[in-house]
Amino acid sequence: MTPHERQIISPDRSREARIEALRAAAEQRILVLDGAWGAQIQEYRLTEEEFRGERFADHPVPLKGNNDLLCITRPDVISELITAYLDAGADIISTNTFTSNRIAQADYGTESAARDLNLAAAQLARAVADGYTVANPAKPRWVAGSIGPTNRTLSMSADVNDPGARAVDFDQVYDAYREQAIALYDGGVDLFLVETVFDTLNAKAALKAILDLQDEGRMELPIWISGTVTDRSGRILSGQTIDAFWISVRHAEPFAIGLNCAFGAEQLRPFLASLAGIADTLISAYPNAGLPNELGEYEEGPEEMSTQLGEWARAGLLNIVGGCCGTTPDHIRAIAQAVEGVTPRPVPEVKPTLRLSGLEPFAAA
Repeated sequence: MTPHERQIISPDRSREARIEALRAAAEQRILVLDGAWGAQIQEYRLTEEEFRGERFADHPVPLKGNNDLLCITRPDVISELITAYLDAGADIISTNTFTSNRIAQADYGTESAARDLNLAAAQLARAVADGYTVANPAKPRWVAGSIGPTNRTLSMSADVNDPGARAVDFDQVYDAYREQAIALYDGGVDLFLVETVFDTLNAKAALKAILDLQDEGRMELPIWISGTVTDRSGRILSGQTIDAFWISVRHAEPFAIGLNCAFGAEQLRPFLASLAGIADTLISAYPNAGLPNELGEYEEGPEEMSTQLGEWARAGLLNIVGGCCGTTPDHIRAIAQAVEGVTPRPVPEVKPTLRLSGLEPFAAA
């Protein structure tokens, strides 16, 4: 083997070992994800110039609020936040790439930076996580490549007068996700996190993009899927019940399936319990810190939220837990303490049968 071949192969061998360790850890304990990114970034009160940095100094469109750009223009801020969550006890850190796809970045005119955003975010998270693993090999840390839902939907029309109208088509969404998945992979993530799914067809485009990478010879990375319910009916925005949503994505054989965002923990619990009862894989939950008040602030504190999630864990509902909107490193610290030592949910064996889904599930008798 030539030195050049070793340079190419060694990172994948290291990643293979990390993935094996991840699967082993998930069998032994409840894993902890990080918390919110947006609210924490807002605490820095960054200026338009700081969002732009040198690379985007002359960009014709305002960029303040495009938080994913900070992986390039203020990597120190992102590294500080990663560090804060890992210090709080997170096992898995997500990349700051929720909107790092061409479709979402088009709002800022930064489509051409999509690959660079994902690559930079993954490399930042990888470097910090690896530092923690080296410092404490007994508690390894992993990086999940965050793939958000985009700001367009494939299942629903954006025009009430034209049910067939779509702002994007499947191929466009697939291509955007493919570019993102390749960059996250190249940046060194350990798993893909397809999160905050409100439209299952968008998620299917993301899953196809990921699975195609495997078919093309890249290492198979675990896939984690997390949906979001939009009201107390327990349906995602495109209309599917939680049971139907699971059936729709089960073909990807995900490492984990779960729910995030939406409500606070109390309102999310019955829907997660339903999912935990039917899914033959790991279950995750990272709810908001309650519902926002009239000022857009999330009022559920670390103690209240961790008490509820700790109860979920003891009830046998959880394998992975963390926080979404409004959660801070203090929330994650309290959640990590609440689930420490609690036995993870055993993955059930599900009887093989024909299962189909539209808006509702169907299972053959």
